[in-house]
Amino acid sequence: MKTTIKAALLTTVLGATAALAANPMVGGAPMFEDKNIVENAVNSADHTTLVAAVKAAELVETLQGPGPFTVFAPVNAAFEALPAGTVETLLEPENKGMLQKVLTAHVVAGDWSGTEIMRMAQNSSDGFYHFNAMSGDALSAQVKNGSLYIFDESGNAGKVTISDVDQSNGVIHVVDTVLVPK
Repeated sequence: MKTTIKAALLTTVLGATAALAANPMVGGAPMFEDKNIVENAVNSADHTTLVAAVKAAELVETLQGPGPFTVFAPVNAAFEALPAGTVETLLEPENKGMLQKVLTAHVVAGDWSGTEIMRMAQNSSDGFYHFNAMSGDALSAQVKNGSLYIFDESGNAGKVTISDVDQSNGVIHVVDTVLVPK
């Protein structure tokens, strides 16, 4: 009986460990493939500003939807690097439309792995993979020194620091820069 209980416990622990190993930790929290983008993002200590902005922009329901979505998720430090007062201004209720545009400039339809995006960039004639965000803004991906960078229309580049964080409704790639639409 003890052997059976130990075996069952070991199987459970190993299964849980394998599930955690399959998806990277983000902001000190495990990301679970069976949770959606919002359910996971709220647990990341590195994405509290992003989560607050998503709530203020009333995009929670959208990002909990079936998708699939590819989200380039800026860390808190990326928002802090914006000019003083930018985040506070965007969070004001009268600027909700602008905030929605900024946030949806980080979202692409489909479930695109970092490897897929890198392959598309490396196989293109100009070294960039060009695609559109949900906001309608153009994004471009480039591989530099083995790292994936996402460029906005203004030429700002966000380095993907953690890729392929699988979600039930897509994938998150953590970026170190806020992508600013024109």
